[in-house]
Amino acid sequence: MVATDPREHNPAAPGPPWQRRERRTWQNGPMHSYLVGGAVRDHLLGRPVVDRDHVVVGARPDELLALGYRPVGKDFPVFLHPQTGEEYALARTERKTGRGYHGFAFHAEPEVTLEEDLARRDLTINAIAQDESGALVDPYGGVRDLETRVLRHVSPAFVEDPVRLLRVARFAARFAPLGFHVAPETMALMQQMVADGEVDHLVPERVWAETRKALSEAQPSAFLRVLRESGALAVLFPEIDALYGVPQRAEFHPEIDTGTHMELVLDAAAAIAPGDELVGYCALCHDLGKALTPADALPRHIGHEHAGVPRVRALSARLKVPSEHAALAELVCREHLNAHRALELKPATVMKLLAALDALRRPNRLETFLAACWADKRGRLGHAEDDYPPADYLRRACAAAAAVQAAPFIADGLKGPAVGAAMEAARVKAIANVKLASI
Repeated sequence: MVATDPREHNPAAPGPPWQRRERRTWQNGPMHSYLVGGAVRDHLLGRPVVDRDHVVVGARPDELLALGYRPVGKDFPVFLHPQTGEEYALARTERKTGRGYHGFAFHAEPEVTLEEDLARRDLTINAIAQDESGALVDPYGGVRDLETRVLRHVSPAFVEDPVRLLRVARFAARFAPLGFHVAPETMALMQQMVADGEVDHLVPERVWAETRKALSEAQPSAFLRVLRESGALAVLFPEIDALYGVPQRAEFHPEIDTGTHMELVLDAAAAIAPGDELVGYCALCHDLGKALTPADALPRHIGHEHAGVPRVRALSARLKVPSEHAALAELVCREHLNAHRALELKPATVMKLLAALDALRRPNRLETFLAACWADKRGRLGHAEDDYPPADYLRRACAAAAAVQAAPFIADGLKGPAVGAAMEAARVKAIANVKLASI
């Protein structure tokens, strides 16, 4: 077999264009490239192929540089194709040298085989390659696990990288709707990683990077369940873990358990706002105060919306989430009950809610807030299809208030603070008119 030269195109290559490879023979021996990872996995699952990554076997960096590839790898040799911009990485092995995900030494030389490179990957379904002819190379049973819907580790080396635990949970959130589950032996390794303290070495940026992706998936509840079963939820998200086992009033929450409610809310958020991690994060944080309810007050949770604010702040600070995520999550936690009873609130109170959201200037904020609140309403057993009438009222109230402008009051001779006071009164009156029309 001859090696790949991506500058040439072979129109006679078999298979559809995404499978085609071009070839070149090197004087010092053969070089081969393989499509690997998610591109192969998603094609086999019939999902859209988004990223196409390649492994090059039998080559040195200078050979790829001679073909016009651009180096981008900092820790190991990774190159961008000169025409397509796709990533081509030299086959490599890795050796554990310390705790955490930074403690690795990499070896990338021409003698590293494809099987050795695939062995360092996390899951068997991500360790399938496709050669230049379109044939699959599957040394670790990834195709079988795709067919049986199993998330299984490739080798015992899985335990060496704590990020893999988060990745498995994230893949569970992505593929749970297809029936995927974590293999028992893989879950046992994940539990071992937690017991050994490996997850303690995860830095906030990596935890948040995987979490935000999980919140964008179709079934983010699976992310929580996998982390909880492994024991990692209590370590990484103690504020969330504390919700499990906390009862709620059955007449309002037939699911009773607050942790179960959280899972239902996350999945409702994913259905209401697909792929929106900001809505997902707000949903994740909305009920953190319920874990603080005194035992003698249960199953009632009076004041939980205010009690939860410090916990939201602590979680956001620890994970170093973006400022808008932190701000809106706090607002959803504090104000979600006001959203639910918006039609019962005085117009002046509705105006205060809109002002807190800065909704008149930033209506997209109101939409995020409403989506998270609607998810809270739907995130109850038997309520997955519920409508949310407060959303329409708050949108119309916001539009009516925003329509009030300063110019007429200035024309009437008002100045300074008097203008602001007059606008506030006019906006409250406009909201009152919207409320009357809604009754």
